[in-house]
Amino acid sequence: MIEINALNFKYGKCHVFNDISLSFKSGQIYGLLGQNGVGKTTLLKIIAGLQRVHSGECVIDGKFPYDRLPSLLQETYILPEEPEIPAVQIEEFAKNTGAFYPRFDLNKFYSIMKEFGVDPKSKFSKLSLGQRKKSMIAIALSLNTRYILLDEPSNGLDIPSKSLLCRLIARQCSDDVTIIISTHQVKDMENLISPIIILDRDEVLLDASIEEISDKLYFSYSREKDPSAFYCEQVPGGYVCISANEDNMESKVNIEALFNAVLSNKHYVKELFKK
Repeated sequence: MIEINALNFKYGKCHVFNDISLSFKSGQIYGLLGQNGVGKTTLLKIIAGLQRVHSGECVIDGKFPYDRLPSLLQETYILPEEPEIPAVQIEEFAKNTGAFYPRFDLNKFYSIMKEFGVDPKSKFSKLSLGQRKKSMIAIALSLNTRYILLDEPSNGLDIPSKSLLCRLIARQCSDDVTIIISTHQVKDMENLISPIIILDRDEVLLDASIEEISDKLYFSYSREKDPSAFYCEQVPGGYVCISANEDNMESKVNIEALFNAVLSNKHYVKELFKK
């Protein structure tokens, strides 16, 4: 379990996190959302032990990531949005990386590469951006770590590959695995991520499961704006409107509209979901 308690972090005089607290439980695929510059990548780096907090703490299974203990490092893998990749053969890089992770599965790596349609014997330098991204995803998932941190994993992928990525991530999830996906591509991950965490500058605006969101909010679709809704967004054919779910009605959560609604109604949503 990842526990973040009263965490503060800043770059120079620029505050990124101000006394935020979060927890990430096993068996979940978390969606980490927020505008550019709110600290999504920084939070992943803190969890991975690549950034040191200024105060507060980040604790994973009772250990501090920045201590860089081998027992925790071999259970955590972060895949950056634009990883630095040497000009070597993909297969060679996978084997060299896997040597540090006790549950690395080479056959699983080959299987995912085959699904993505990329030759593992190719050199990274000969691949397109999308092919490099597919290769790094295959390596990340074949390491079989308990904590998988993915920063914008669908960037650079075509539509069929994005669908395959979602299936692969869903397949990876189990009771003892925690997956955190930082993304701007909300539609790509809409049917995959839950709980949803929306960050703003210095604070957490929302931290709730899809079930909790559906209980609190009602999403409706109509040709005209709903006057009772606190947020309406134009879509093809009309509007998606979001209102407080006072009548306990069921509706499908539109994560993209939810994200925009939260940013437009920060105080209201925070109060509505206050625990």
